[in-house]
Amino acid sequence: MSYGSPYGKSVDLNSTWPQLEKGVELILNRFEDGLTHAQYIQYYTLIYDYCTTTRPPSSLPAQASTRSGANLMGADLYACLKDYLRKHLTMLYQGKDATSESLLHYYSRQWATYTRAATYIHHIFRYLNRHWVKREVDEGHKNVYDVNTLALVSWRDNMFMAVQQNVMAAVLNLIEKQRNGETIEQTLIRNVVDSFVSLGLDENDATKATLDIYKQYFEQPFIQATEAYYKAESTKFISEHSITDYMKKAEARLAEEENRIHLYLHNSTMRPLTLSCETTLIKDHTQPIQDEFQPLLDRDQIDDLTRMYALLSRIPEGLDRLRITFEEHVRRQGLAAVEKVAEAAIAAAASGEQGGEGEGDGDEDMDKPKKPVKGKPGATPDASSAVDPKIYVEALLAVHKKYHDLVTVAFRGEAGFVASLDKACREFMNRNRVCKSGSSKSPELLARFCDSLLRKSSKVSDDREIEEVLNSIMTVFKFIEDKDVFQKFYSKMLAKRLVNATSASEDSEASMISKLKEACGFEYTSKLQRMFQDMNVSKDLNEAFRNQMAVNHDKDDLLDFSINVLNTASWPLQAAGTGFNIPQDLLRTYERFQLFYQNKHNGRKLNWHFLLSKGDVKANYIKGSKTGYTYQVSTFQMGILLQFNTGLSFTWEELLNTTGLTAEMLNSQMTSLVKSKVLVQPAGSAKFGAAGSRYDLNLDFKSKKVRINLNVPGKSEVKAETEETHKTIEEDRKLLIQAAIVRIMKTRKVAKHNTLITEVISQLATRFKPKIPDIKKCIDILLEKEYIERKDGEKDMYSYLA
Repeated sequence: MSYGSPYGKSVDLNSTWPQLEKGVELILNRFEDGLTHAQYIQYYTLIYDYCTTTRPPSSLPAQASTRSGANLMGADLYACLKDYLRKHLTMLYQGKDATSESLLHYYSRQWATYTRAATYIHHIFRYLNRHWVKREVDEGHKNVYDVNTLALVSWRDNMFMAVQQNVMAAVLNLIEKQRNGETIEQTLIRNVVDSFVSLGLDENDATKATLDIYKQYFEQPFIQATEAYYKAESTKFISEHSITDYMKKAEARLAEEENRIHLYLHNSTMRPLTLSCETTLIKDHTQPIQDEFQPLLDRDQIDDLTRMYALLSRIPEGLDRLRITFEEHVRRQGLAAVEKVAEAAIAAAASGEQGGEGEGDGDEDMDKPKKPVKGKPGATPDASSAVDPKIYVEALLAVHKKYHDLVTVAFRGEAGFVASLDKACREFMNRNRVCKSGSSKSPELLARFCDSLLRKSSKVSDDREIEEVLNSIMTVFKFIEDKDVFQKFYSKMLAKRLVNATSASEDSEASMISKLKEACGFEYTSKLQRMFQDMNVSKDLNEAFRNQMAVNHDKDDLLDFSINVLNTASWPLQAAGTGFNIPQDLLRTYERFQLFYQNKHNGRKLNWHFLLSKGDVKANYIKGSKTGYTYQVSTFQMGILLQFNTGLSFTWEELLNTTGLTAEMLNSQMTSLVKSKVLVQPAGSAKFGAAGSRYDLNLDFKSKKVRINLNVPGKSEVKAETEETHKTIEEDRKLLIQAAIVRIMKTRKVAKHNTLITEVISQLATRFKPKIPDIKKCIDILLEKEYIERKDGEKDMYSYLA
């Protein structure tokens, strides 16, 4: 039976489908023959005419006759096309059970031909898609798709499901060949992957694509095969080769698999493939890889360490053991470096290479090598006193730089390794052979190194180089615990540099203070900055005094006179603890300045530090010298030498009386005068410093230098000053601990004993690490002073007393 179209043509399925079947067969099997435009129009018109018939076939239910013919007649046409595709695909896979590469060629070729043909068929059936298929989909009918999707579903159900196991086996075989180093045709795998991806269709919405087919039928067997392959290979390789060779192999394999993704796998496989390879190649062999870390550190094999980090950083907790090993290694290397420095210093001191006190026959004698003197028999020099600050600090920096560079290059600056390095450096810089007596030795030596760098006598003169060294010093400063010790010694040495005008560069001094301020805050450097302010004020004061002296000076006044007026609260200077009779040659100028200052600043009192004062004395008595010598001396030494203007020989008692100095101070000031042979003891005189000993002016004094520095402190004086500084630090710490306790209690009102101690340690950690016994003593002091009290019935509980 036939039905009329809107255009009067008689159409039915029996007449329409045979013609369309020829077109579909032509497109699917003989696409190369081509489809003319006339043929395309012919097939499209057949579908249009069929779908637009006005009456439904009698075979359809009566209730469906109320729907338009265009919607009903499309179902038969759709069913015919679906059945044809099924038969066509069934015929394609018959006899294709091989798992060889030829199967992949066949599958790839047929897939390309089929999908291309499906696109053309889709266009021919466009009218069916736009009307009948759309209506069916809109009404929620399942298993109805547009023609292109129908072609994919047909391939999936009739071709793919029949051959996928064999295809996948061939693919895995091909990939294994590539892993074994053979060359393969990668496009075959890429085509298979594309087909697996394209066949993923959402059952609830045919317009959406999914990766279900790819994940289930390709990715899962691929991952399983990969795990099996690398498990066997890694187990065999690691048993026959070194760990370093295995790491190279694992690194190469991981790179290969990552590259495989880009070559022919879907991007979604990246994560599961990477995770599988990391587990098989790295995680399963973590222990032997980690065991090799220490030998690599010992041999400084940077490339292998870099490779080990790159591998172990891929797995969870792979680096934990390495960080612990690294920390212990750095600490050992640091302690060994300090041990080496200490042994060398002790050996040098014992053999006399570091000598005794200098002869004091030139400028800045303290910076110059001393003549060797033999050590006392049986005496063992102390490492902390024998070691040179520069060598010590450079040894610390060398260890830090070496492993900081290692962390940066090999471990990519990873935070865990940075923390391990910092912890190790903090340990060996504060507790080592040189710091046996306590962690305060490192900051002291660091301060002394700064002093040697910033003085005029420093061998480093270039500003850029000085800045680099200062940055290195701040690296060590970051790790020292007792920053208050550094502050105390640094401030004392800065004071001496400023007072003695031995600072090499004001810019370098300012730079160092700026770095300290940035590291520890304004309070840490406030006194240091005020010291510079006092020096600037003193310059103006000196200028004003010189202007006045130029107007009304007497012939006995000293015109070449300079003075520093310093604030007691800012300067770490201590009085000499001795009397002093100012020589007549100085007295007039001294009195004039006193009067000048009192007139300028009424009510202020000047405390003179003669021990820190210095001057030049011209020696005109030398017989063998035409020009004479100039002695650079302290004011106390000047007072001693000026006595010899009235006589050529004095006894110990006479010098004590005329200078007004204590016996101890006279001894220290006379030491360099006698050692340099400016003064000599005649034959038969009592030993130096004894009652009745006599001292003559050496009229035959000779020296290669015209200016001779006699103001050189002896070792005993330096040692005494160092001990006094440490005592001051201990006293300051007690006050700081007490202040911290009061602050905490004032805030908390009530606190337990252990809580109080913990908070005190936390508050003071930036300056020093307080000892628990010292904190307990300070608590007892504050209990006696009634700043705090114990709560009744609770011995470990304190309360604040307002």
